[in-house]
This record gives sequence, C-alpha cells and structure tokens, in this order.
Amino acid sequence: MLKELKMKRLYLTAVAALAFCAMSTTSCDDMFEPAIENQRDITAMYDEPDFAQKLIGNAYIIVDHAFKTNPESDMATDDAVINDVSQNYSKMAIGGWKSDMNPVSVWDNCYNAIQYCNLLLDNCDQVKWSASDATLNSMFNDHFKAEAYALRGLFHYKLLQAHAGKVNGTLMGVPIHDKAESVEYLNQTRASFKECYDFIMADFNRALEILPYTFRALNDENDVNGVASKYLSNGKIANFGLYKRAFGEHHNGKINGKVVEALKSQLILLAASPAFEEGNTGATWQSAAEEVANVITKAKPSWDLDAKGYNWFENIGSYKATTEHSEVFWHTGSVQDNSSLEENNFPPSLYGKGQINPTQNLVDAFPMANGRPITDAASGYDPANPYDGRDNRLKAYIVCNGDSYAGGTVITRSDGTTLDALNKENKRSTRTGYYLKKLMNSNINLNPTSKNTGSHLVARIRYTELFLNFAEAANEAVGPQGVIGGHSAYEVIKKIRERAGITDVAYLDECAASKEAFRELIRNERRLELCFENKRFWDLRRWKVDLNVLNQTAKGVNITENADKSLNFNVIDVEIRDYKDYQYYGPIPYSERVKFSELVQNDSWQ
Repeated sequence: MLKELKMKRLYLTAVAALAFCAMSTTSCDDMFEPAIENQRDITAMYDEPDFAQKLIGNAYIIVDHAFKTNPESDMATDDAVINDVSQNYSKMAIGGWKSDMNPVSVWDNCYNAIQYCNLLLDNCDQVKWSASDATLNSMFNDHFKAEAYALRGLFHYKLLQAHAGKVNGTLMGVPIHDKAESVEYLNQTRASFKECYDFIMADFNRALEILPYTFRALNDENDVNGVASKYLSNGKIANFGLYKRAFGEHHNGKINGKVVEALKSQLILLAASPAFEEGNTGATWQSAAEEVANVITKAKPSWDLDAKGYNWFENIGSYKATTEHSEVFWHTGSVQDNSSLEENNFPPSLYGKGQINPTQNLVDAFPMANGRPITDAASGYDPANPYDGRDNRLKAYIVCNGDSYAGGTVITRSDGTTLDALNKENKRSTRTGYYLKKLMNSNINLNPTSKNTGSHLVARIRYTELFLNFAEAANEAVGPQGVIGGHSAYEVIKKIRERAGITDVAYLDECAASKEAFRELIRNERRLELCFENKRFWDLRRWKVDLNVLNQTAKGVNITENADKSLNFNVIDVEIRDYKDYQYYGPIPYSERVKFSELVQNDSWQ
C-alpha cells in the first residue's frame, strides 16, 4: 500500500515537471536525456478543449492523495500500529518524524495539483470550448474555471493543515500559488496564516458563484433549485438546453457547490481550533457551527442519520456512484471493485497481510452498551469478558479474538496455532491482538482457489463527520444544550450514540452538565466514528492536546487460554510514541528549503 502511494507520487511529480516544462520560457532539453519528442506547448489547449480538460483531470487524480483515503496516519497515533516496523509511519511515531522523513506530507502532491489548476486558470479564457456557440463557450469556460478555483482552494487548505506552523512564535501559512509557476516565481516567501485563509475562502466563494449545488438531472427551465443566480433570468434557467450541456447530470462526480460549502465549513473549524486560533482569521466556534449547520440543513433538512451509517462500508448494496448516498457526503466518484485493502489487512488465516493493527487504547475507548466508559463503576464491564456488552461499533470496526469474520474464525491468542496469533510471524501477524475490519468488504475471498473482488465506496467526507464538526463547534460556542441553526451538540451526540445501540442517556446527561465534560465526550465519539479515516492525527494537533496525550504508548493485549478454557487478558506495551512539543505543526520539507532560500522552516524543525 505504502509502496504504491510512493510510486504514484513519483509519477505525478514527473507529470507536473512535464506540465511545467510545457509552459516555461526555458528549455527542458537539459532535464531529459534523450530529449522528449513532440513536446507540445501549453497554447495547444486553445484549440483543443480535451487538452485543457486533462489539466483539471490530473488535479482530480491527486485529490485522493491529499485526503489520504487509505487508513495510514492512524498508525502514527494511539489508535493503531503497523505490523512492519520498518515502515515510515512506525519510524515517525517512535521519534523519527523529520523534515526529510515525513509520510504525512502533502507538499509535492498539492503543489503539483495547484500547478494544473493555475495552468487552466491562466489559459482558460483562450480555450475554444465551443466553436459554434458563444453562450455555450462562456458557460463551459465558467464551469472549468470554477472547478479549478474550488480545487485550488482545497489543495491550499490541505497544505495549511499539514504544513502551517510557528515561525519565531508567529503562526504562518504556506506559499500561495495564485498563478502557474515560472522560474522567477518559484522562490516564494510564506504567507501568513490569515492570508492563506482569506485566499482559500476567496477561491471557494468564486467557485460557488458558478457551480450548481449538485450536478443533477434537470427537468425544464423552471427547475432552478441549486442553479447559480448568474444563469437565471426572470426566475428561470436562461438558455436551458445549453445550461444542461455545461452543468447537467453527466458532470456528476466532479466537485460541486455542495462539496465546496462543506470544505468552507472545515476550513473555518480548522481556523477556530486551539492550534490555529491565533491566526486572526475572524473564524470562531460560533461561525464554524453556523457554517456547518447550514451545510447539513441544505443537504439533510431533517438532520436525520443513516441508520447503518457507522457501517456504511459493509452496506453499499446496489448503490450507484451517480446517486446521492445517505451517509457518504463526498466520495471518490466511483464504486471501486478491488481487493487491495483486504489483501493488506485481512488476518493471515484469510490470506491477508494483517498490516494495520488497532490498539488496546482504541478498544478501551468504546463504551459499554449503556453508554458508560469501561472505567465507570456503573458500566457493567467484565474484564474476563471484555468484548461483551459493548458499543456496536467495536465489533463493526475491529476483529477481536474469537470473532467470526469473512468466512473464518480469527484466534489472536498468543498461544493460538495459526498465523493470526499475537506476534506469530513478523510482518503478517498482529502486534496488538487485533485486526482491522473497518472500511473493508467482508464478502471478499482471498483464497487463491476461489478469489474474488468486491465493492468499496471510499468516503472523502461523511455526513457523520459534519455532524461531529457541528457538535464540537456548537459545544464550544454555546455549551451542550445551546441551540445554533435550530440544533444542539447534545441532540447530535445523542443521535450518533443511539445509532450505535446506546439508548441509555444517563451518562450523556451527566456529561451535559458542563462544556468541558461534553467536550471530552464529543472528542471520544469523533475518535470512534472516524477511526481509520485519517482524522485523529490531525484532530489531536488542532486541539493542541497535552503532549502526554500525543505520546500515549500504543498498547495491545496478550491473551492466553487456561486448562478450563477460560482466558487471561494481559495488556502489553507495543510501541512508544515520541512526539516533541513543536510537532503540533508539521514541517516544511527539507528538500524544498534546500532549493529555495525564501522558504523559512517552522520553529524547532531542522
């Protein structure tokens, strides 16, 4: 998995280099031996709209690398470890995170994608999108520019999340790339955090002036819901037939106004968070709550949750990528039919590599079915039967000892006889006593004699994430029971827990007595619902939690069987976590600082 991502990154970097060469005023002959044949100038796009569209297509390829839709960064938190200690996420977590060894960096991918967007934006007005109709030409021009603005804002946002930081005690952002790179443009200083925030917000707002709320089937000129006001005349869609060609349902899967509004709400939440609040952006918990409340209300006016939403990856059914999904707000644009996730993470008895191992820390974070944490004397937790009577999400996300899964029974006891046993075989067996279940399709069979693939709906943003964003911001702004946009943090957390089978509200009510207690409950719910979705690594940092929380040792369980078949459960230390106090913020890549003298590093990073 990690090797594949690295190779894709190298490929995309090479493509970006070619795009740069195409627009640069200097020759690239000295960069490639032998010289590239038939090199085409970027102006070729003026008469070839397909060429222009491929630029934005390349940016879309990089979206999933910016979102890291494979469960990777969790392995550098207290939620998981990887069973191959030579991998970079393991090295990073135990003290090896450096500016030249940074597996969570998005620098190259995001700036490559921004270059594609800027090449399009700089040249879009000259493209003959329609040689026969000036109005249609203008609509297509608007459409592709709006996409480029939206994606450029997204990639700057991801750069801000991963690489913003303190310089001499002042919160700084990243270099803003507002035009295609040229030689004289490369050595840029970093913009302030506020300048980045304002630039991203402006790009999102430009996109929203053009993009429809969704790309959907349009009935007639009176079907104006979600259509930008620019294309309306007397309350109707002007030039209806042309508008359908430029903005109709055949564009479904591309970024739309609905997604841009959600990204805006995420940007505000980031800027309001403790690690970034001194950026002077004007973002507050109140504005974050209001923004995400508007996003949810437009998409789900009743604020209902998909009854099976926490287990959406096993409940795709006959879902098609061209339709709305009640749990997945934004996905990769297709239902993927493969088995790569299972090959990497199924237990070895099911012919997998068992790579990602959930920790005992995460298992302990799941409450009992009555909603109380296992440390609560009233919870009913039984240490001799630790997986009984728990929150339904535990067994939905994690394979525990003795579980039946994907047609087999998984025994992780250290005295087990299969390769599923604790530490049985390096790089294949679990290091924690647990295997990953979340995100995978249990109907897949990896047995070489009967191997099959299966469907996967890969989420970039889930509705549940938006609900949790609202709960966090609303609680900080007005407390657990305070109302913003007609809803409260208490109401949202109650819905999420009820969906997981927790109907007893006694503990919920106890936590609702104070903002502080409810904050911890919200954060734990976020940890559970969004585990293995590359959220916790960044959540812990934007919350600026105590350093000892960042450095919680990843733990596991050593299970052995007695003569009477009863089991012993002994918690073990698996992998240390060694983060420094400056590592709430990621570094600027060392390779970039070597090349560009104006690029200043974040404090304490080398």
